[in-house]
Amino acid sequence: MKKRMYLLIASLLLAGGCTSSKITTSWKAENKLIEKYNRILILGLIHDKDRGLQERMENHLAGDLQLLGYNTVTSLKEYGPKAFNGMNEQEALAKLKSSGVDAVLTIVLLDKQKERYYVPGRMYYSPYGPYYNRFWGYRGILYERIYEPGYYVTDTKYFWESNLYDMKTQELVYSVQTESFDPVNTESQAHEYGKMIVKDMVKQQVVK
Repeated sequence: MKKRMYLLIASLLLAGGCTSSKITTSWKAENKLIEKYNRILILGLIHDKDRGLQERMENHLAGDLQLLGYNTVTSLKEYGPKAFNGMNEQEALAKLKSSGVDAVLTIVLLDKQKERYYVPGRMYYSPYGPYYNRFWGYRGILYERIYEPGYYVTDTKYFWESNLYDMKTQELVYSVQTESFDPVNTESQAHEYGKMIVKDMVKQQVVK
């Protein structure tokens, strides 16, 4: 019963706007001015078994950049799941050029870890509560706190990286690493990620 209550509270907090993601590092090339790219390709480098996750991550990041006025396209929509398989560098660059792409923004799932921890049955402690004034009240509250069983929870952490490459120079312009803690679902994770990355790109003056 308590487990369900805590999980419900957590989901309500997330629904109310609390974020489960954070930026751990962010970098921009020195002396790089804001550039109005003609067409940005959003390229998710994610395992084939997570195709749905790749599609959502690409779509949300592309959509958030479009809100700033940038022309974006996702790799799955433009090239399909086997975008550059079997190609060498020259062939891949030629394919991008023929599509009018002058910048590539990658999304890479670097790691995915599961953590298991114990949640005690009682989540609070107040040394000056009214039950301390009488023995039986004190004994009853502390007995419940000590003997009420807790439970184990398994959370998942996602470690992401996105890099922006200028295809005219083929150089790295911007890089950001993030950590997502036990997202509610892949849709909310993708939505959160896209907004967070675009906001940081504006802050770093990579895009306007």
